[in-house]
Amino acid sequence: MGANHLSSNHRDANMTTRVLVRDIMNSPIISATPDTNIKEIADKMKTERIGSIIIFKDEEPLGIVTDWDIVTDGFSRDVPPSSIKASEIMKKLYTIEGAATITEAARTLRKHNIKRLGVVYKDRVVGIISSSDVIAVTPELIDVVSEKSALIRGEVGRPTGHISGYCDECGEWTDLLLYNDGTFTCEECRGESSLS
Repeated sequence: MGANHLSSNHRDANMTTRVLVRDIMNSPIISATPDTNIKEIADKMKTERIGSIIIFKDEEPLGIVTDWDIVTDGFSRDVPPSSIKASEIMKKLYTIEGAATITEAARTLRKHNIKRLGVVYKDRVVGIISSSDVIAVTPELIDVVSEKSALIRGEVGRPTGHISGYCDECGEWTDLLLYNDGTFTCEECRGESSLS
């Protein structure tokens, strides 16, 4: 019985490495054009309860705008959000095939130091996968995608902005951790309000 129990655990551990990107991606994607202003994009994010929008022109993906891009590159300017176009603040969209494993997705996220990947099927972007999606399905991959883990291991220097990882106070996963005096805290524990 003990041997069967061990093999069952081993089999369960192997299962997570076979979870595919297409199994957990968010689809359909929500998109906008390069000329869409960030007020409209923020409204769409709020309505759809999402944190990113893929920017397309003539069915060709040009980039991605995240809620963080809107805050740091958009609302921080002293101009009306309706005057800022998506093309002005969008970032490069890195992609991964839907048939790739979730482990490959975690490594790609870490390699590019990003939090979201476009998912490609037959040369078309059909979905999106985030570091939070990866952690939700395979918590053991936290060390692969977490900037906090890399910092603790000494692989990166002291961060000046937000990073991803678990909050030291409440234990919740967030992309908005801040490091201060040796402690990592999320925006809620710091008493900050979020965009959404």
